Amino acid sequence: MEYPSTREEAKRAGAKFYFTGKPCTRGHVAPRKIKGCCIECMREDWVTDNERRKALPKSEASKAAGKRYYERNKDLVKAKAASRPLEKQSAYKTKYKKENPEVYRVLCNARRRRHREATPTWLTTEQKEDIKQLYTETQKITKLTGVRYEVDHIIPLINDSVCGLHVPWNLQVIPKIDNLKKANKIACA
Repeated sequence: MEYPSTREEAKRAGAKFYFTGKPCTRGHVAPRKIKGCCIECMREDWVTDNERRKALPKSEASKAAGKRYYERNKDLVKAKAASRPLEKQSAYKTKYKKENPEVYRVLCNARRRRHREATPTWLTTEQKEDIKQLYTETQKITKLTGVRYEVDHIIPLINDSVCGLHVPWNLQVIPKIDNLKKANKIACA
C-alpha cells in the first residue's frame, strides 16, 4: 500500500498513516500515524503495558466481568482453548495446578470419597487387590506406550439413570482420550 510521504500530505488526503522512510526516535523505519508515533513504537508500548497490567492484581469488577463474558460465550471460549496446541494446554494446566493446590486437593479428596463410598464392604481382600492391580497395570501401559491410560468405571459412579460400584468387574483400562470422551456415560460394548 502506498502511504503519503509527509504528515501534511496525509492530512490533505484524509489518510491515517504516512511513511517518511526515515527512522523514528527509537530507530524504527515504519509507517507513522498522523496523531501519534510510528506503528512499531505503538506495538512495543502495547506489549510492555500489557505485561505491566498482567502483573497487577485483578479487581473484583474485572473478575466479575470475566465471569459474565465466560457465561455468555462459554462455547467459544472452550473451542478456543481446545484448539490450542497440546503443549500449551499442558503448560497451562501445570501452571494452574501449581498456583491452585487447594482446588486440586479438594478435587482429589472428592474423587477418593466417591470411590470409598462406592466400594462395597463385602469385597474380599483378593478383589481389593485386583483393583490395585488394575491401577498398577494402567501405569505400566502408560510408561510402555507413551500414551496416557486411565482406569474407567464401565457403569459410572455418578450418572442420572444409574450409579455403578467401585468393584473389579466394573473397571476397565482405556486411553485417557477415550475416557474423556466417555465422561460419565455408560460404556457400550
